[in-house]
Amino acid sequence: MKSLHDLLKKYEKLFLTGGKYEKLGPAYRAFYTFLYTPEVVTEKGAHIRSSIDLKRVMFVVVMALIPATLFGIWNTGHQYYVQAVAAGIEPAGGFWSEFLFGLKKVLPMIIVSYVVGLGIEFYFAIKRGEEVNEGYLVTGLLIPLIMPVTIPLWILALSVAFAVIFGKEVFGGTGMNIVNPALTARAFAFFSYPATMSGNLVWVANADHYDAVSGETILGYLAQNKSVPWSWWDMFTGTIPGSVGETSVLMILIGLALLLFTKVGSWRIVLSGLLGGVLMGILFNVWGENALMQFPWWQHLMVGGFAFGLAFMATDPVTAAQTNKGKWIYGFLIGALAITIRVLNPAYPEGMMLAILLMNVVAPTIDYLVVEANAKKRMKRKILSVKA
Repeated sequence: MKSLHDLLKKYEKLFLTGGKYEKLGPAYRAFYTFLYTPEVVTEKGAHIRSSIDLKRVMFVVVMALIPATLFGIWNTGHQYYVQAVAAGIEPAGGFWSEFLFGLKKVLPMIIVSYVVGLGIEFYFAIKRGEEVNEGYLVTGLLIPLIMPVTIPLWILALSVAFAVIFGKEVFGGTGMNIVNPALTARAFAFFSYPATMSGNLVWVANADHYDAVSGETILGYLAQNKSVPWSWWDMFTGTIPGSVGETSVLMILIGLALLLFTKVGSWRIVLSGLLGGVLMGILFNVWGENALMQFPWWQHLMVGGFAFGLAFMATDPVTAAQTNKGKWIYGFLIGALAITIRVLNPAYPEGMMLAILLMNVVAPTIDYLVVEANAKKRMKRKILSVKA
C-alpha cells in the first residue's frame, strides 16, 4: 500500500489549484480519502476533536449491511433451487451452488448501482467544485438490497439516477436531502415500472422462464387471503422469497446491533417504531376481517421490509427527526403507518417504504413543534419564577 500512496502523492500536484487537472481535484481527493485518512485538519477557530467522521460512519453502516447482503445472495440462489427442484427443472444444489447462483444475480445489481450513482455524484462534485462525500457508499448498497432480484438492470440504473439527482443532488448533496435516496429509488421503480416490482414472478430468479416456478411473498399470499406456507422460523431466518436483503430478520438484527453499539443508529427510533407496529398489529388482530388483519402481530414485524426499513432506513440521521422527543414520535408513526398501509390497502401490501418517505417529509415539522413546545415551557417556567 505504501507504493500506491507514494504514487498518489507523486501526481497530487496535478489536481491542486493551478494544476493541469484542477477540475478533477474532487475526484482525486475522494479516491485518496477513501483509501487513506484525510490530511486536512482544522487550523483556526473552536472545534471538537473526534474519531468519528462521515467516512467512518458510512463504513460502520456498510459493515452492518454485510450480514444481510451475504444472506441475500445465498437466499437468491436457495429460492431458485427450491422452486426449480420442485418443478423438476434442476437437480438439488448445495450451499455453494446456491451462493454462486445468487452471486451471479446480485453482484451485477450492486455494480450497476455503484457505477451509476457514484458516476453522477462525481459529476456534480466536479461541476460544483465541491468535495465528493462518502454518503453514496451506503446508498449504493441499500438500493440493490431493497429491490427484487429480477429487476432489469436498466430499470435499476434509471432508479439510481433518479434517486441521486432528484432525491439528493437537487437539494445540495449528502446531508441536505429531505427523503431517503434508497427509498426514492425504490419508489421510482415501483410507480414507474410496477410489473417489475410486484406479483409472483419477480421475487425468484428466472421465475418468468418456467411456468412451474413461482415466488409469491408472504404478504402477497395474505393479500389474496391465502394461507402462508412458511413457519415463523422461516420468516425469522429469512428463507422466504422477497427483496434481496430484506428477508432475514436474524441478519438484520446482527447489523442493527452494530449500529446501536456504535451509536450510529438511534435506539429511540427503533424502539418506538417497534411499539407503533406492535400496537397497530394488535388492533388489527382484534378487528380481524381478512388474512392480513388476522396475521399474528408479532409476525407482521418479521415479514416484508419492516425490519430492514426500521434498522437501516428509518434511522438515517439525515432524514430522520433530530430531537429526542421527535425521534419517539417519528419512529412510532413509521411503525404504525407501515402496518396500517399494509393491512388496509391491498394495492400496497408492503407499507414500510411509503411510511418512511412520508415521515421523512414530516420529520422537520415534528422537530419544529417539539422545539416550540420546549420553548413555551421554558418561557412559562421563567414567568412563574419571576412572579414568585
